[in-house]
Amino acid sequence: MANYYYKGRETNGKTVSGTMEANSRNEVVTALRRQDIFPIEITHENEKRKDINLSVGTKKVSVKDLSVMCRQFSTIIKAGISVIECIDILKRQTENKKLTEALESIYEEVQTGVTLSESFRKFPKIFPELLVNMVAAGEVTGQLDAIMERMAEHYEKEHKITVKLKGALVYPKILISVSSLVIAVLLTVVLPGFVTMFQGFNVPLPGPTKALLAAGDFIKSYWWLLIIIAGIGFLFMQRSLNTAEGRLKYDDIKLKLPVFGKVNKQVATTRFARSLSTMLNSGITIIEAMEMVSRVIGNNSVSKQIDDSMEKIKRGEGIAGPLEDTKLFPPMLISMIQIGEETGSLNELLDTTANFYDDEIDYAIESMIALINPMILLVMAVIVGGIVMAVALPMFDMYNHLSF
Repeated sequence: MANYYYKGRETNGKTVSGTMEANSRNEVVTALRRQDIFPIEITHENEKRKDINLSVGTKKVSVKDLSVMCRQFSTIIKAGISVIECIDILKRQTENKKLTEALESIYEEVQTGVTLSESFRKFPKIFPELLVNMVAAGEVTGQLDAIMERMAEHYEKEHKITVKLKGALVYPKILISVSSLVIAVLLTVVLPGFVTMFQGFNVPLPGPTKALLAAGDFIKSYWWLLIIIAGIGFLFMQRSLNTAEGRLKYDDIKLKLPVFGKVNKQVATTRFARSLSTMLNSGITIIEAMEMVSRVIGNNSVSKQIDDSMEKIKRGEGIAGPLEDTKLFPPMLISMIQIGEETGSLNELLDTTANFYDDEIDYAIESMIALINPMILLVMAVIVGGIVMAVALPMFDMYNHLSF
């Protein structure tokens, strides 16, 4: 026999906890229920809580992992298998170690009578609030299989958007990195070599050459200081982004950037339309769905504007008018919402609109790449051209000096 730590709730709602000697968790559950105690948590004395060190040395749970899990969950439930057996199957075949450990903990808790949504809620860094609330809705309506299938489609489309955005930035990042390395080599290695040759011929160095030479010397002598400054700047930015005010300003800037702003707005529009459609299809009320969308949209500035419109929506002004007042969403989305409210087909029109903006994101990303890459090349060409000119000017002076 072993000691088990338990936490439970009595019929009057009072939370109780303690230890019990038993042969298994099931024996503890049986004993607690005989005492009219609903078990919430049961942990072996030698067992660490599985949700404490899930982030150490393990791969992060991605949107793709969630989409695969939801798709498998839906398929298994549709086959007539119970939720407990479903979780047992998933935890044994899930490749992501962090997700596996979470599912193992959830498996144990569901066996004690805890609902699936409550178990998911204990892992906020793994299971998003949207998924938790949708699972709760599925448990109430008895449509958990349909909910999971809908969430699988939702996260599959989210994954496609993420891949598109990351893929669009790969080439610019490589271009900037290689160009920066080339510039650093020109300043610290190539330019000083030419300067030594010019000094041997007693050729006076022009101002631009002296300035670039000083910059190269500074990089060679104080490279460690530049790394420290960059590190401090990064930490300061991270600390600022961890505050509500700093994150709000950052997200607001993302929407107003000349090239990236359009893409960010379309991503926000797609997420809003798809998330709202998914929740309305699951039987969640408009008010609850709007409040939930505000928390999962992924941009604090957009969330704030949705929150600001909620008072009007709660007063019965509909959704289209208050959202139009934010000046955030495109006219097409506003028009589709207005038509959906009038015809009673809001969820279907939102889903259609989300699919439309999925294609629009592709075009916006292509346009962004078409603008960004030439701009980067132009900037780098100007910088490298300036360095070349700094080398060429003394060469002309040396030629004139030798000719004379």
